[in-house]
Amino acid sequence: MLLTKTQLEKYARVMLWALQAARRNGKFKHYDVVLLRSDMAAMPLAQQIYKELISQRMQPVLRFNAPEDFAKDFYSLADRKQLTFIAPGEKEFQQGINGLIALRAPQDLTHLKEVDPSRIAQAAVAHKPLREILDVREQAGKFSWTLCNYPTEELAKRAGLSVKEYANQVARACFLNEKDPVKKWKEVTKQITEIGLWLSSLPIETLHVESAHMDFEVLLGAKRKFIAGGGCNIPSFEIFTSPDWRGTKGIYFADLSSYRNGNYVKGVRLEFKQGRVVKADAEKGAEFVRKMLAMDRGAAQIGEFSLTDRRFSKITKFMADILYDENFGGKYGNCHVAVGASYADTYAGPQSDMTKSFKQKMGFNDSSLHWDLINTENKRVTAKLKNGTTVTIYEKGEFSY
Repeated sequence: MLLTKTQLEKYARVMLWALQAARRNGKFKHYDVVLLRSDMAAMPLAQQIYKELISQRMQPVLRFNAPEDFAKDFYSLADRKQLTFIAPGEKEFQQGINGLIALRAPQDLTHLKEVDPSRIAQAAVAHKPLREILDVREQAGKFSWTLCNYPTEELAKRAGLSVKEYANQVARACFLNEKDPVKKWKEVTKQITEIGLWLSSLPIETLHVESAHMDFEVLLGAKRKFIAGGGCNIPSFEIFTSPDWRGTKGIYFADLSSYRNGNYVKGVRLEFKQGRVVKADAEKGAEFVRKMLAMDRGAAQIGEFSLTDRRFSKITKFMADILYDENFGGKYGNCHVAVGASYADTYAGPQSDMTKSFKQKMGFNDSSLHWDLINTENKRVTAKLKNGTTVTIYEKGEFSY
């Protein structure tokens, strides 16, 4: 095993804490249904989490993802009807679960590099209604989710690390070497939540990001708030919001490489005008990027803006996994934007307001895509306030809090 038995036991407890922390209101009850979805290589962690769920009198439903070769065969051979097929009972199942814990442990990160990205997009668009069911349940406080990474040889190889180095980064990032990692997570979450509340209290009009390769601006939008941590991802040190996509302009650059849908991209450069990407390029994988942005109308618009403070994140290496890379600490922290879907919970008013038409009116983006693109350069982020003054909120990897 790549993690020790003790680390696995701690990891399982962290994931159960995260699932509860992500819940909008109330606690999980005995015999609530929790879907435990796992890649095959994460079996050791899945077993520990399964034991923990049983011990806490939950009703775990275990699903293992098929190996990557199955996905390659599906996207290569399926016709349109097969690509858009939703299994009988799947909608009803989504309506009946109270939680989801997803364990990612890929054994091939480039298995779909020969597949036409438009075929992947077709399937994603067809399955969007399933995600929307869970979104509505989450907004109502009836469902929460969390996900994590289990180290594999493939992840380590793509990250340019030994398997031991990679596993050590996972353990450090998730506080698995702490005596009580759940207590540590609560402490860190409290600290970053305070920063999120500070940002939410500022009367911000726009946010401006400047770095060696970026000159980028987003319009915050009405009734927005910043969310910190929250349990949905382990690890999570980011502080994020979903801005009004209509006010996005300038150049955004992702210096950190990315693996997405079995494809590798590097050096993504996006030019925005009037809220939309008007030009997209990349050092590697440019055609894949452009096809992802053409997935649907909202794919070429942003749904998230995020910053991570280097003082909290212990992630110092490229990890070939967006979950870790979007929480990169290193020397200068990171900024990332997600093209595609926004997060309804960044609305500062009642979640019951967030109908589809209201979200559209408020500039919350809607898409089948949500792709985080990460910049780790030294940067300065300034906020233009509604009274016309400008304040620096983030510089040299740290919030000015």
